[in-house]
Formats: sequence, C-alpha cells, structure tokens
Amino acid sequence: MLYVVPTPVGNLEDMTFRAVRILKEADLILAEDTRTSGILLKHFEIKNALQSYHKFNEHRMVEQIVERLKAGETMALVSDAGTPGISDPGFLIVRECVRNGIEVQCLPGATAFVPALVASGLPDERFCFEGFLPQKKGRMTRLEMLREETRTMIFYESPYRLVKTLGQFVEVFGEGRAASVCREISKIHEESVRGTLSELFSHFVQNAPRGEIVIVVAGKEN
Repeated sequence: MLYVVPTPVGNLEDMTFRAVRILKEADLILAEDTRTSGILLKHFEIKNALQSYHKFNEHRMVEQIVERLKAGETMALVSDAGTPGISDPGFLIVRECVRNGIEVQCLPGATAFVPALVASGLPDERFCFEGFLPQKKGRMTRLEMLREETRTMIFYESPYRLVKTLGQFVEVFGEGRAASVCREISKIHEESVRGTLSELFSHFVQNAPRGEIVIVVAGKEN
C-alpha cells in the first residue's frame, strides 16, 4: 500500500489525525526533503524511517520502491507542504504503483490552491489549475493558449517572479481582468490582495511580496 499524505502548507494544526496515524504506522516515509519533513515528524512524535524522494532522484528510485511495495511494505509519501503530486514530486511513483497493481490511497488534506480560489471571490464552480508556468521556454506560448480561457485560472508563482508574471498577465489577459494574489496561506502573515491585474501589478511593484504565492485570475467573459 502506498499512502499519499498531505502535510500542512502553513499552520501545523491543519495536520489531520488520520495523517498522523498513517505516518506512524508506515514502514517507510518518502519525503521530498528529509530536513523539512523531519521537523514535522518531530512535532508529532513520529519516529519512523525516513528516505529522500524528490524530483532529482525519483526516476532512479521508483523501481526499487515499487519492488519493496510489492514485497508487502507500506509506505507514506509526503512533500514539503501540501498534497504530493500537485506541483510536487509524486505523480511518477503513483503511476508506477497503479501500473503494478499496488493499492494507492490519497488522503484528503491541505493544498494551497483551494483556499486561495475560494477566498478570491472569483467564480469557482469551474476552474483550471495551471500550477507553475514554464520559467523561460514556452512561457508566453502557454499564456497565449489561455487567452480565450473562460474558466477561472490558478497559478503558483515565486515571490521573485510575481511582478514579472503580473506584467505578462496584463499583456495577455488585459489590465482590467479581475484577479487575486494570495500569499502565505495558513500562516501568520496570510494575505489576499484583490483587484484588477493592473492594480495588482502596481501594488506589488510598490510592495515587494514574500512567501509562497497563488494567483487566481478570472476567465474571459463570454
């Protein structure tokens, strides 16, 4: 059995009772960064074996992990924050488990884009999750593909690229498009800034952002 276990994106109180139990019962915990996960495990008094599993070694490790799961071990997969597989390592091991008939259970839990979407005040009955845009090659091509998108769009971004990204959004989607920038979700300094893309661009030019960023952009009106 492979358990995919969400971990808090900010406040440790967002950890579920079930997630703590699964991590305590697992034979091995696969962690994106053992140092980051080690802090979380120590807080909840979880002392199980921990092994690195991240984007730089997952192709090399996946076969070994699958063989151990087929031999009867139970493993739990965690990322640094949120739900593994959502803009984090996880898809590859889940896919290989499914291909090999290994049961996979993903626990419900923390992920950054859902609270950002709901708190934005933008339509949320239909939306598309875009995650991180390509940093260089293919970035503007991806944005051009979204120019006519009518669903609310969700993006992850680094605080260091936010102003550049908002400027590109103004160029592609128009300065009057409604949007929201949510940062530090579930942390002490959580903040949602709402307005037009032009207003958000001006705001963050004057106020350098910090922390993890989720941008929510209204879709094109029909």
